[in-house]
Parts: sequence; structure tokens; C-alpha cells
Amino acid sequence: MSIQLKVPNIGESVQTATIGTWLKKEGEPVQADEPVVEVESEKATVAVPAPAAGVLRKVLRQSGDTVAIGEVIAELDEGGAGQAAGASPFGSGPVPGGTVPAARGDGAPAPAPAAAPAPAAAPPARAAPPAPTPAAPPAPAAPAGFRAPPSARRMMAELGVTPEQVIRKEDVARALETRPAAPAAPAVAGPRERVVAMTPLRRTVARRLVEAQHTAALLTTFNEVDMSRVLALREQHGEAFLKKHGVKLGFMSFFVKASIEALRAYPGVNGEIRGDSIVYKDHYDVGVAVGGGKGLVVPVVRDADALSFAEVETTIGELAKKAKENRITLEELAGGTFTISNGGIYGSMLSTPIINPPQSGILGLHKIQKRAVVDADDQVVVRPMMYLALSYDHRLVDGREAVSFLVKVKECIEDPERMLLEV
Repeated sequence: MSIQLKVPNIGESVQTATIGTWLKKEGEPVQADEPVVEVESEKATVAVPAPAAGVLRKVLRQSGDTVAIGEVIAELDEGGAGQAAGASPFGSGPVPGGTVPAARGDGAPAPAPAAAPAPAAAPPARAAPPAPTPAAPPAPAAPAGFRAPPSARRMMAELGVTPEQVIRKEDVARALETRPAAPAAPAVAGPRERVVAMTPLRRTVARRLVEAQHTAALLTTFNEVDMSRVLALREQHGEAFLKKHGVKLGFMSFFVKASIEALRAYPGVNGEIRGDSIVYKDHYDVGVAVGGGKGLVVPVVRDADALSFAEVETTIGELAKKAKENRITLEELAGGTFTISNGGIYGSMLSTPIINPPQSGILGLHKIQKRAVVDADDQVVVRPMMYLALSYDHRLVDGREAVSFLVKVKECIEDPERMLLEV
């Protein structure tokens, strides 16, 4: 029995997708629910499982092809390799016409009917005369009474705008605005260059970053934090934490908890502009940027304020693993109220992160670097320091709130026991 493998519904408003990597080849067996192919959309990459056990008989669309939701992209034979079309059960050779010869009374198959004689070849058709090439239409004549200054006439001649469309130079420009934009020319590789089509995920990232720059009043404020107390806690309790909870005590759980304390104190950073209104969120769904198999994604830690340090670390670890394996779902990427991005794991010393619309704030973490600082006793000491950056939408968040938000995060990180004791 033949089974069709179709592109699944990847999410609301998603109409097309791109075929990613085929995880199985033609002729290979597959188990029920085993991933067969990866399909990429502008929102996520999903693995399409086999609806039943069988054999991948035919791949209909190749990697890189754009397909519609619901389109058939492969065919499977349920339970094993299907019999080839037109194959005879009485022998290994195919039967002409794909039919099985009837059996004689003694049980032997009747001989196949003789092939009908081929019809006599028809005389070659006389070649049709080539169609005349239509002459180019003459340029429309100017209507009676048409007058235009020389600048407008010259512009019309250069751009091919007809006199019926315009009267003045301003009308020429207005007519051009209503013309459909010319399609972008395909990229052509030059010497020592490679042209690779952007993945749907990369196209979406590019579109949303430009959208954020165009629709929000972005501003970034900076501070620095002494990581000594957090490092001491991890050194003192890290082994016991791992033994009890089965996950390492990382930095991200501290910053998630510190950010929630700051968001409670300055709720505008956790809000969004919706039309002419401000929506303040009374929940804390924190997006954590992680490097996935297809690029940077931001899965969301739901209700992070209600989770313990161990639960935050476990959730982030599970989401990061799914992102690297391209198993992240749309539900796990949608609905964040605030984002944290840690460029420090790649060695970044300082950056200005861009908010994830419609959110109003994103916290950027950076590399921990030992630096000479002056302590409270006016002594020059060496401390493990990290630069923090908060990018925010200035339409909703004032500079005073943004600076105070970072100061609150700094206070929580430099005195982490207060977060643990909730004081």
C-alpha cells in the first residue's frame, strides 16, 4: 500500500516551506514516526515523521525546493517494497501493457497475444511557415491640447511614460510610484565567490531585525557587574547542585532570576506597544537566545518566575538541545515577554543587541574578564567583571527606567544570596 508523505501544517500564516535535509534515501526502510526529512519555514525547522513503517519508495521534491503546506513530497510503501508497476507474477519480465495473461484450462498461462502490426508511417508534415513577427506598437500620440515643460517631456522619453498618464513633472513621478517594482535580479557569483540561497529562518531573522530598526526607537544603555559572588557560589555548591538536580549550575539561571526582579520593579521593560496602547505583562516568559542547527533561535522559558534555579537550568538545557537538533517547535519560540542574549560564550566583550518585536527590552551578557577595579575601600583589586547591555524601545521605556533596570540586575548578581532567600 502506497502512502503519501506531505508537508505538515507548520504554523498559522505559514503557507510555504523549504525542503531541508533528507534523512532517508530512496529504498531505505523507515519506522513509524521516524524522521524522514527536515522542512524549514520562516519560523522553525521541523522533522517530518513517517506515518507508518515501510520503505521510502520515491522522493518527489529535493533539498532546497520551495513547497506548499500539504504538498506531497515523497511516497512510501507500507510494510515493505512495493511491486513495480506492470510486473508479472508469473515471471521476472514485465508484461506489455501492464496486464497479466489469462490462465488456460490446464493451469498454464495462455500465450500473450501477438503485438499488433505498427501502422504505416505517415508522410512527414510540411513545415509551417514562420509566424510573422509583430511590429512594435507605435508610440502613443500626445492627446490634443497636451502641453508639458521640456523637463517633463525628457523624463517621459527616458522612462517610457505615456502622455495619457501625466501632465506635469510631478505626475511623472507619481506614475512611477504606481508601477510595480521590478523583480530583483538573481545573484551571480563572481570569481572565488559562492551564491547560496538564504534559508527561511535567516530571511525571517533579517526581516525582523530590519523591522525592529524601523518601527522601534532603539537605544542601548550599559553597566558592568562584578561576578565574584556568583563564581564563588558555583564553586562552592556546583558539585552538590549537579549531583542533586542532574544539571550544572550555570550563569543563565542567575541572570533570568535577576531580570525578573528588575522587570517587577520596572514593568515597562516587560511590556509592549499595541496600537496606541501600552500592554503591561504580569507574567514573565523569558526568551533565551541559543545557537541552533540552522542559526540563532530564541526559545522561551515559560513562567520563569515560578521556577527554581534548577528548573530554569533544566528547561534551558532541554530547549538548547532541541534547537541544535532542529526539533524546536513554534510554540516553544512564541510569546516571550523579554529576552536575554549571551554573546559572552562566543567571546564578545561588548555589543548592542536588537530587541525581538513586539518586546520592549533585551539584556545582553558578555565575556567575563578580569580587570583592575577600585573597591569600596578605595583599594585597586582584580575582579572578574562583565559588561551588561540593555537595548530598549524608547517609546515605552524612558532612559531613567532603563538605567535603573540595569542597576537592579547588577545588585542582584553582586549579592545573589538575596535572590535565593527572596529578600
